Amino acid sequence: MTVLVLAEHDNTELKGSTLNTITAAKQIDGDVHVLVCGSGCDSVAQAASKIDGVSKVLKCDSAEHEHPLAENIAPVIVELASNYSHILAPATTFGKNIMPRAAALLDTQQISEIIAVDAPDTFQRPIYAGNAIATVKSSDTIKLITVRGTTFDLANTEGGSASIEDVASKGDSGLSSFDSAELSKSERPELTAARIVVSGGRGVGSAENFAIIEKLADKLGAAVGASRAAVDASYVPNDYQVGQTGKVVAPDLYIAIGISGAIQHLAGMKDSKVIVAINKDEEAPIFSVADYGLVADLFDVVPEMEGKL
Repeated sequence: MTVLVLAEHDNTELKGSTLNTITAAKQIDGDVHVLVCGSGCDSVAQAASKIDGVSKVLKCDSAEHEHPLAENIAPVIVELASNYSHILAPATTFGKNIMPRAAALLDTQQISEIIAVDAPDTFQRPIYAGNAIATVKSSDTIKLITVRGTTFDLANTEGGSASIEDVASKGDSGLSSFDSAELSKSERPELTAARIVVSGGRGVGSAENFAIIEKLADKLGAAVGASRAAVDASYVPNDYQVGQTGKVVAPDLYIAIGISGAIQHLAGMKDSKVIVAINKDEEAPIFSVADYGLVADLFDVVPEMEGKL
């Protein structure tokens, strides 16, 4: 068996989600190849070749792949698929966009967001907002899988010496085109990759009050997150949202401030190593998953915490 991992990158550097996915691939089989589709992505391919456990890098460098359009990348995967028993991608927006199309073209069933590898044909994945774990066994000849990176360690970026092989693009499908991208820029760490996340909820009260959360995060060198209630109330942008319909995070430290702990939010952060909850409602569900809980008014204790850092 040989496993192919579809690399997520920005044509300059690999995303951490790719390293998590490679770790999952190594648990399936020791022979791991990485597919890098991009434009001017030689540095990405070189970085992938140095990852411990990677034996070959396939580089598909073409103008059609400057932006990761599923309609252009999926045919490349299909062309290579017969050489592999498993094809993996991160369970990020990138992977969730491309892999279903590749699975449809290959007429195989995708296994989504695995969190554990029991055997080469058996995997665990969360269902019901993470309240139950399904064990899935696949008999498909080629298994297409997306990997929830928060449950797998980052692969070592040094120690490998994989060969790099060029593969041909399948050209522009003509089915879609890239128009534009509006990317938020911040000096804070990326939410899904941050070691510390400070999140605010409905209890923060307003967009102006969210400055309390941001000040604490900046003192800690943390990313800023939010519950869906805070996003829906327009306290913060959509890309701050943590939860079942937002981003899934698993930092070393997660601080939930003014967040009640709805099941959908817990699904996005309960794998954090240490969880601290601050809420004036002692019956708030967030305390059921917190390692440390403080029943207090956030407007009193958060500025005090920030002042002591």
